[in-house]
Amino acid sequence: MYAKELTQAGHVKRFSISEAGAAGWEVRVEQDSHVVRSVYYTDWHRVERAKLMIALQVTELEENGWRERMPA
Repeated sequence: MYAKELTQAGHVKRFSISEAGAAGWEVRVEQDSHVVRSVYYTDWHRVERAKLMIALQVTELEENGWRERMPA
C-alpha cells in the first residue's frame, strides 16, 4: 500500500503501511534492521493520520540529507 525507504551514510530507514487482514492495517517504521514501531489500526482515519505523520518525517529526513533508495 505504501512503502518508502531512505538512506544516508550507510543507514536505512523504512516506512510502510500494509493490509493486515482482520487486524486492519500495519503501520511500520524500521531503522537499519530493527523495527522501531509497529502498530495495527482498524480505523482507516487513523491510518491516514499515521501516513501524514510519516510524510512529515520523510520530508524532514530528506531536508537533512537522506535520499530515497531506489530498487535494484
